[in-house]
Order: sequence, then structure tokens, then C-alpha cells
Amino acid sequence: MRLLFLGDLVGRSGRTAVIGQLPGLVEQYRLDFVVVNGENSASGFGITEAILQDVVDAGADVVTTGNHVWDQRDTLVYIERQDRLLRPVNFPSGTPGRGANLFTARNGAQVLVANVMGRVFMESLDDPFAAIDNVVNDCPLGQVADAILIDVHAEATSEKQALGHFLDGRVSVVVGTHTHVPTADHQILPGGTAYQSDAGMCGDYDSVLGMEKDEPVQRFQRKIPGGRFTPALGESTICGLAVETDDRTGLATQVAPLRIGGRLDQVVPHFWS
Repeated sequence: MRLLFLGDLVGRSGRTAVIGQLPGLVEQYRLDFVVVNGENSASGFGITEAILQDVVDAGADVVTTGNHVWDQRDTLVYIERQDRLLRPVNFPSGTPGRGANLFTARNGAQVLVANVMGRVFMESLDDPFAAIDNVVNDCPLGQVADAILIDVHAEATSEKQALGHFLDGRVSVVVGTHTHVPTADHQILPGGTAYQSDAGMCGDYDSVLGMEKDEPVQRFQRKIPGGRFTPALGESTICGLAVETDDRTGLATQVAPLRIGGRLDQVVPHFWS
């Protein structure tokens, strides 16, 4: 199975690039399943229902989120009717929406996608290890799910790596989001799980984490807000992680980064050429 995960969409630059190019990527590389993190797509903060629908219409099978999931207040309402939008599974019981769901891929396979948020240097939610353990135990790889992808939305690389090893051999992919900078540690862990600490963002890299540079730079210098953070509007780099899995086991056989457009070096997975 061919899986593509795209990192955090940041503002108009990121969402325009992904919405415009994802249909072609799905067709060109015969992608079976696509997951996109959309939590920064609405002016950098949250996601609207209209943007969600545009991303899904472009070819995303699932849209994950993170700590900005509730920045657009309407999300508390529409998330209940949008089963393709996930919020972190370790929010307290009773939180609107769902943190994991089983989806049907283009090839008919069953794919479990779960979104979990870290606790180090972030808002403290419920234990991410216990929460994701319950999800995977309820829908085991090779029995209920043909593939399992986990979006770990976290600040600390150590916490992401620990979750990767905790899940190794039990899921197909563990990929990190939130820090908006692609890491170079894509690999298949010893148990067969594809892993990357952060997929990077889909946005303008002539920026500070996708935001126009002046305001964050002056805040670091003066420690005083001078205005709002606004997304940079230059050409976007689409950043993500490409994974192929074994149809028999659901474990990863190939993994590589994907980077298209913008300022970063361009990378297309060699096993998709």
C-alpha cells in the first residue's frame, strides 16, 4: 500500500499548494491513502469546515490536527459531523469529535488513523502512551486494520521517539508534527514501523515556522508583542513522508521524505519513480 502523510498546512500558501497539487500527486504516484495535518490552515490558527472540505476534495482521506484544533470556534460544532477530521485522542473524555477512526483506502484496505498530542513543553492532556495503546489494542494491525498511521503532534523529539519505539511493530507509521521543520531521521524501526520525528510544514519557508518574520524576530528581541502573527505568503514547499507497506503484515517496507516546490531541496521518493 502507498501512503502519503503531509505535514502542517500553514496559511494560504500551504493550503493553496496542497489543494492545487495533491490531485496530481494522487494520480501520478497511484497513492492509496493520504493524511494531511491541517491545524494551521486557517490563517495559521485552526481549520474551518470550508478548508477541511477543500483539502478532502483535493484527495486527503483524513485531516489531523493538534494544539490549535479549537482556534476556530466553529470546530467544536462541525467536528461532530466530519468524521474525516481528527483531534488528539488524549483530550479528556467528553471532548467533541474523535481522535481515531478506521477508513477505507482507494485499494479497499482498512486504514486506522490516530492523532495524539505530546505533553512535554505543551498543554498537558491525558497520557499519550496510554491513550494510543488503547486505540491500537482495540484495532490491531493485521487483524482489523491493514495499515495504521499515527500523527504524534508534539514539541519534544524525545517524546516522539519514545512513542515511535513504544509502537514499533504494532503500527505502520509514526510521524511527528507541530515543529514545522522537517527532520532527517526518516527510517524503518527494528520492528518494522516507519518513523520520522517531524514531517515539516507545507508553507513558506522564508519565514519563522510559516509566519512572517518581523513579528517573531522582534518578540525574541524585545519580549513584547508588537502585532499579530500572520502567515508568510511566499511560495510553499510541500513537505511530507512517503511510506510503502507490506500488504500481508501492514508493516513498512519503504520510507522517504517528500519535498516539492519552494525553497527547500526537492525530494521525490525513489521507490515511486
